[in-house]
Amino acid sequence: MARILVVEDDRDISDLLAHYLQRAGHSVDLLSSGAPVMGRLREQPADLVILDLMLPGMNGLQVCEAMRAEPATSGVPVIMLTARGEESDRVAGLEIGADDYVTKPFSPKELIARVGARLRRPVATVSDPAAPVLAYREITIDVDRHTVTVDGQEVRLTAKEFLLLQYFVQHRGRVLSRDVLLTDVWGYQYTGGTRTVDVHIRRLREKLPVLNDAIETVKQFGYKLL
Repeated sequence: MARILVVEDDRDISDLLAHYLQRAGHSVDLLSSGAPVMGRLREQPADLVILDLMLPGMNGLQVCEAMRAEPATSGVPVIMLTARGEESDRVAGLEIGADDYVTKPFSPKELIARVGARLRRPVATVSDPAAPVLAYREITIDVDRHTVTVDGQEVRLTAKEFLLLQYFVQHRGRVLSRDVLLTDVWGYQYTGGTRTVDVHIRRLREKLPVLNDAIETVKQFGYKLL
């Protein structure tokens, strides 16, 4: 049984969600505004948050940003729920760190299915991003020595492949656009085009097969390390 926090200011919708989530075997906590979310999560950690975008006071994007900025909540899955379906809203939510995006009106059964799918995703075990050694599943990244090993066996990566892998691990769970990856990994002056990102990710998947199902392609946007 998972504990789900639903943050929705429409009581009819929150009650509907609670009903379906409880039928699916989950424990449900309800909030009607964004401001109390962080305090509630510190007191009662949740396994997943369903977050309305248009909330009074502190909106859903601000709540999601606050969650991703705090280590204790940075890895908690967030499903955005909103009546606003414009592409710019979806992109904004994904860039901040939302894991999924559902627009109203929605099918409760579909949303419950998405919740179940998200909860079944494996949780990555990663050390402190500031530390000289990072770990993700069977992969160990020694930042100082610039080496990557899988179950103790070294895997040779190019300099850019290494930096790209390091960046993914340090931003695990976030949807990263190709432009963001180009800017942060290749540098502001790089003009090679977004195809370069796709090629390097393909090479990472070939050299590190564990990444085949770990790096998720977000259609028409970018990638995310699960």
